[in-house]
Amino acid sequence: MTSFVSPIKYEEETLYLLDQTLLPGQEVYEPIRTKEDLWEAIYKLKVRGAPAIGVAAAWGLYVCTRELQGADFEDFFQQFHEVKEYLATSRPTAVNLFWALNRMEDKLLSMRGAAWDLEHIKQQLKEEAKCIYEEDVAACHAMGTYGLSLLKPGMGILTHCNAGTIATAKYGTCLAPLYLGQEQGYDFKVFADETRPLLQGARLTAWELDKAGMDVTLICDNMASIVMKNGWIQAVVVGCDRMAANGDGANKIGTSGVAILAREYNIPFYMFVPTSTIDLNTPTGADIHIEERKGEEVYKMWYEKPMAPDGIKTYNPAFDVTDAKYITAVVTEKSIVYPPYDVNLPKLFAEQGPASEEKA
Repeated sequence: MTSFVSPIKYEEETLYLLDQTLLPGQEVYEPIRTKEDLWEAIYKLKVRGAPAIGVAAAWGLYVCTRELQGADFEDFFQQFHEVKEYLATSRPTAVNLFWALNRMEDKLLSMRGAAWDLEHIKQQLKEEAKCIYEEDVAACHAMGTYGLSLLKPGMGILTHCNAGTIATAKYGTCLAPLYLGQEQGYDFKVFADETRPLLQGARLTAWELDKAGMDVTLICDNMASIVMKNGWIQAVVVGCDRMAANGDGANKIGTSGVAILAREYNIPFYMFVPTSTIDLNTPTGADIHIEERKGEEVYKMWYEKPMAPDGIKTYNPAFDVTDAKYITAVVTEKSIVYPPYDVNLPKLFAEQGPASEEKA
């Protein structure tokens, strides 16, 4: 059986997050006790990947409000809401953050009007966080099963950034079919883009796949074209941090370039997107707010000395948007969705309503 590294643990009433900024050198689980701890963990990418951010936000919101008191429901709700709004400022692009925080708040609001029982309310919030975690595990496994149906044994697979088990509760999104395929003897040959400037492909994807015993080759981002031209890639699998209603998908910077290359070389490009990451309230990718991060990540963060002149201007967007026309299929936990996405994505929510509403 494949062993999985869990990025989120809730043990003995304590929340622990794997500090992914220390990988691959150290595996350190950091306790989260305050809202400031959680905000920093999300902002500084100690926990990252849209599903993992959502799960961490749910557990963390419960932990951060567990010690709150209140004279009545409205008093407690106001304190809870202030913590929730503070946590929502940690990262603007990954819709799962808002989805999870809103879901926890909705659970609290569902108890408004009932007899005032603070301990019961807190227990219900804990159960909701646990449900969000368990649902993500099940969703990732389902995406793995659907994704594996698109792949064949022995394929060369290119992936960008990290949408593996450490970006989710378990299994990953786009790496889930690779884990399931490994258990069934598919013998995939995986190529992992390093994913500058934060090197999630090098530090995280290459690390976790190698740890799991898979055949993985690390390449620089600008080598994607040559491995495609060499005929070594038969499919591209990537994750997604927010998908608009028309099928445009925001993912780690560099993803759109990989999609354009895949189109040139006639290679299918599959984007793995939990339904919690699909934002039907965002019409197109042009409406997605792209987080811009500090320039020192580009030329200082991973070097013993700066690799650019001091004070140089930088542009460091954390994400780019892959146009829907470059996405061969969207793999969700409910089904595989094909174009036209503006027609077929809403069908996923026909029975449950819109997936999410950003409130940041």
